[in-house]
Amino acid sequence: MKAQLFKKLQQITEQNLMDIESHKQNGNHAIGFYCLYAPTELATAADAIPLPLCGTRQDPIEAAEEALPRNLCPLIKSSYGFAASDTCPFFRFSDMIVADTTCDGKKKMFELMNRITPVHVLQLPQQQNTDLFLDPWKAEISLLKQKVENLTGKQITDQDISNAIQLLNREREALKRLMDVTRAIPSPLTGMELIEILFKTGFFADKHKGIAIMDEIADACETMVQNGESPFKKTTPRILMTGVPVGLGSDKVIRIIEESGANVVAFENCSGYKKTFQVDETKDPLTALAETYLSIPCSVMSPNPGRFDLLEEMITGFSVDGVVDLTWQACHTYNIEAYGVQEFVADRFALPYLHIETDYSQSDTEQLRVRIEAFLEMI
Repeated sequence: MKAQLFKKLQQITEQNLMDIESHKQNGNHAIGFYCLYAPTELATAADAIPLPLCGTRQDPIEAAEEALPRNLCPLIKSSYGFAASDTCPFFRFSDMIVADTTCDGKKKMFELMNRITPVHVLQLPQQQNTDLFLDPWKAEISLLKQKVENLTGKQITDQDISNAIQLLNREREALKRLMDVTRAIPSPLTGMELIEILFKTGFFADKHKGIAIMDEIADACETMVQNGESPFKKTTPRILMTGVPVGLGSDKVIRIIEESGANVVAFENCSGYKKTFQVDETKDPLTALAETYLSIPCSVMSPNPGRFDLLEEMITGFSVDGVVDLTWQACHTYNIEAYGVQEFVADRFALPYLHIETDYSQSDTEQLRVRIEAFLEMI
């Protein structure tokens, strides 16, 4: 059953490009988004398709290095490389790019990207003190609303935003339900399968299709759990991955962990559980968006206690046996924050912890394999 659903997911993924093209041919718009802080509800409220654009592949990095430093974060280089080489259909479909100041490298890269296609950069507060920063952050979101209205020619009402919040809350609920199936011991999904689902459903033009396929896969996984079916044993080491986002193409650490005999059951990062924060549907919609998006616990925030709260919840809830903290090269905020995460995992849970700093290339695969196998022997 699971194999059939993955085949269906692939078919929907292939159809999705045609759906986006048809949407554009009918005079509608698509808006590209980088990072989780930009509220995609505003695109949905204007009948535009929100498309996640963070680069997760090595291929376009060579083109990016014609303009960007070689020692820059691979996520930034991959993202810019797709734009510079015109090799990403989702970037090509995007009529406008929405970005934010989550790191110095990104915000300077967006200046160059703006030469290729219009980029609107949200000035993200670097602290989550709502008394000081909620109002200016809400003003940034209001300005983005005006930009989207100007692009699409559609006036976005509060009701439009509320409807979009309700739809995307349903999507977040489906995402969380899907990710929660791996709480079972043993898990019905591999980490590679989970990241494939999360990655592919993020691009769906039709949110209802994405929600439906995630629910179908979750149903199948829950049936597998009831029937005692799993690709793993109850004794298989269960790993939580934290740190930077991962996706298809930047998944080598997940793959090596599972090839080495463990199961990545949880992703605390912004390609995983951080995407499930619900927006309050009872409040003024712009205020609710500002509060929820500002609360996302990225390492750009200083201090960043929310990350440790989420780690505590997930380490316990997913019954993990070890934590792997992944940092892309030159990602200074996550690299420095790893020190505190290591202390937290050791002091609070006495669990094995491994910090990995790498890039998208395969050049260090065997070196990583040796480190990961040694780490798993500690469990």
